[in-house]
Amino acid sequence: MASVAAPTRANIISLYTSMLRTSRTFASYNFRTYFLRNTRTKFRAHMDEKDPARVAEWYKKGLEELEVLKRAAIVNRVYEGPKLVVEKPKVTVGGGGAGMEASAGGAGQPV
Repeated sequence: MASVAAPTRANIISLYTSMLRTSRTFASYNFRTYFLRNTRTKFRAHMDEKDPARVAEWYKKGLEELEVLKRAAIVNRVYEGPKLVVEKPKVTVGGGGAGMEASAGGAGQPV
């Protein structure tokens, strides 16, 4: 069996950033957060690997997963559903000030 050259640190960092970037393209909040967390967990788990053959095998598997992730993100954007409550920005109403409490005599204000 021929020896496989291990990927460089730059190759691994490039794969990591590509997977994070692709994970952020998911329209669905749940998928997006899952794949971001999953990518970080996988890379942290293999961070201390020293065996070049295992690193090369893991890197090859990571490239394959990246291609699957890209296709899944495209399909997810095509069939995008409504946004979840956690994704909607907070809308602040009013211009500040003392609010209703002060006008009704609350908050220690005299009536």
